[in-house]
Amino acid sequence: MAPFHSTSLAWLLLAEGETAAPGFGSMLPMFVIVGVLFYVMVLMPQRREQNQRKSMLEELKKNDHVITTGGIHGTVTNVRRDDDEVTIKVDESTNTKLRVSIGAISRVITSDAKSDQ
Repeated sequence: MAPFHSTSLAWLLLAEGETAAPGFGSMLPMFVIVGVLFYVMVLMPQRREQNQRKSMLEELKKNDHVITTGGIHGTVTNVRRDDDEVTIKVDESTNTKLRVSIGAISRVITSDAKSDQ
């Protein structure tokens, strides 16, 4: 058996160190793909919902049937956009009205949805 010298050991260690470790450049495409997926699956639907809600609140008018975020059903009697306030009638027999923030309107019930109930 041949004697193993320290110079041979040094050459072996140097040879092992020459293999290049994967750098950031090889991971960059994965980061781009994850970023695009996040945008498409999270940010785009959220932006679409915000735009739909904004247009729903801008189109709010008298005699619309609404549901608040607290689950209160009522009919819009007054919309004050400068104060961000809506007055809704919740009881026809006693003429009970509530003033709520325009942001508290969860959805507007259309006549089609009302006839289904």
